Amino acid sequence: MKIEKIVALVPMRHDSKRVPGKNYRLMCGKPLYAYIIETLLACPEISQVMVDTDSPDIQEGLARDYPQVKVIVRPDHLRADTTPTNEILIHDTGLVSADLYLQTHSTNPLLKPATISSAITRLRDLYPEYDSLFTVTRLQTRLWDQLGRAINHNPAVLLRTQDLPPIYEENSCLYLFTRETLVTRRNRLGERPLMFEMDPFEAIDIDEEIDFTIAETMMEHQK
Repeated sequence: MKIEKIVALVPMRHDSKRVPGKNYRLMCGKPLYAYIIETLLACPEISQVMVDTDSPDIQEGLARDYPQVKVIVRPDHLRADTTPTNEILIHDTGLVSADLYLQTHSTNPLLKPATISSAITRLRDLYPEYDSLFTVTRLQTRLWDQLGRAINHNPAVLLRTQDLPPIYEENSCLYLFTRETLVTRRNRLGERPLMFEMDPFEAIDIDEEIDFTIAETMMEHQK
């Protein structure tokens, strides 16, 4: 299969328990969701940007400022806090056809268009040897499990952290997948997923109040 049409999907909830209203809260003068929308629109490889949301505020803002973005009003049966993201994506991918779907979050405001384009190009070049892609962050530090056992190092041999074998954290910043993979496996990751390492600063995810402050500070610093 030749990958030509790529559709970006961004689920956005109205409510957030740990950071109230974070998806539309102002960051450096713009609602948080504006950053990922503008990033996706700047990627020439992406044919369509779609937002799935139950938020009237986000729906209104997108219609006003980004009319080229297609809004999917989330159905009532998919609005529960416990609804898996994959089930929302199965619903959304059934509404528009594409060779490949990209999913990211409004809570990754520092993600750059160049990183997204590089990930798309990487999977395109290696498909179908790899059937999906997810972004990761490299960790080179001494890790232990809950029982006090070393995971990635020998405590008897004190290596410099930069000499430790790297471990990669799935950072949930970006996924690329086909609808076939999503429906068949109920998962964004296929049988042969490709890891794509990215800058840890771009991968900052707003999950707690302190994350919002950190991301906003970094954004101000980049101006």
